[in-house]
This record gives sequence, structure tokens and C-alpha cells, in this order.
Amino acid sequence: MGKIFDMDSPFMRVLNRVGDMLILNMLMLLCCLPVITIGAAYTAMHYVILKMVRGEEGYLIKGFFKSFVRNFKQATILWLIMLLVIAVYVGDILIFNYSGIAFPKALMIAVVAVAVILLMIAVYVFPLLSRFDNSIKNTMKNAALIAFANLPKTLAMVIIYALPVIIGYFSTYSYIFIFMFGISVPAYAAAWIYSGIFKKFEPEGQQASDLDFTLNADEGNEQNDGESE
Repeated sequence: MGKIFDMDSPFMRVLNRVGDMLILNMLMLLCCLPVITIGAAYTAMHYVILKMVRGEEGYLIKGFFKSFVRNFKQATILWLIMLLVIAVYVGDILIFNYSGIAFPKALMIAVVAVAVILLMIAVYVFPLLSRFDNSIKNTMKNAALIAFANLPKTLAMVIIYALPVIIGYFSTYSYIFIFMFGISVPAYAAAWIYSGIFKKFEPEGQQASDLDFTLNADEGNEQNDGESE
């Protein structure tokens, strides 16, 4: 019975991971309170989570804020771009629902299709930023290339991220669990998917240090020139 509570036992490892997910979720919520910092917080969370998935984790809180500070400028710009796109789509929804105009179904389908495509790209943006040095333009370009080159995995990630919203919609009892784990756990599950994708672009035969090489997904290799904006 005592072995169950040994630090190296499967039970304690699972318990520790649950605790890590709770801490990360709380860090995310706290750092997202000023809405403008959501991008930096999300990038920092993925920085820590990818290390967890690969068994490279160190100090969770220290690692989170290390990435938060280092990627703040680019992450904020990328988030503001996304926020603008979200605002446009919210406006579209309001127009479709309340304008009283009968829009063609083809137009509405096209708008939804574009939204799905943008969502597929978005799931890679902040994980890429957390791992690779690159310009904002190339980060978005690489996110698009990776999203469509790995379509089944991309769709699986989109579904994973949507699950808390879907569960919350059908069950108010789940709100406490969503509050505690609704951001970090889907990100952790997604990291198991994109970790293998990212390894294709990392230096072969060696462990890449943090943020030290540039990803060029369209060329299938990396350049150690550290170019960034």
C-alpha cells in the first residue's frame, strides 16, 4: 500500500501532473485578466507543456514567466491580429442574426468554412512561437503549412480544444472542472500531437535548446540564423 504513495509510483506521477495542470490553468487565467496578455500567456503555457510532454520540464512557474517575458511582443501582436479577426466574425454573426436580411446559404457556409480554416491555423501559432524563433509573418505562414500538411492531427486538435466548450454547453455541473482544467488539459493533450510534428523541424540527433533556431516549414528544415522581428 505504501508503494502507491512513493514519489515515483504511477499514482503519484498522475497526481503530480494533475497538480501541474491546475497550476498552469490558474496561471493562464491570472495572466489573461488584462485581455491584451492572452497571447503571451498562451505561448508561455505551451512552452511549459511541451517540455512536460517530452520529459524536459524544470521549474513550472519559472519556465512559464521566462517564456511569457521573452515572447511577449510577438505573442501580443499575434493575439491582437487574432482578436481583430474574432471581432470581424462576431460582427458577421450579429449581422446574419439580427439584420433581417436573408443572406444566401452559400455565403454563410463560406464564412463558416473560412472560420474553421483560420481556427485550424490558430491552434499552431502559439505553440510554434513558444518553441521556435521566427518572424511574425513566418510563424503564421508555418502554422498554415503545418495545419494543412497534418490535416487529421489538426482536426483532432481543434476537437480537443472545443471539448470544454461543448461539455460546458450541455452541463453546468462541469463549470468547476472547466475553470480548473479547461485550458491546460486540452493544451496538454494537443501537445502530444504537435510534439512529433515539431521534431521534424528540430536539429536532428540533438536536443534543441530553447528558442534557438528558425523554423521554415515550407523548406522542411531549420536555419540557425535567429532571424526574428
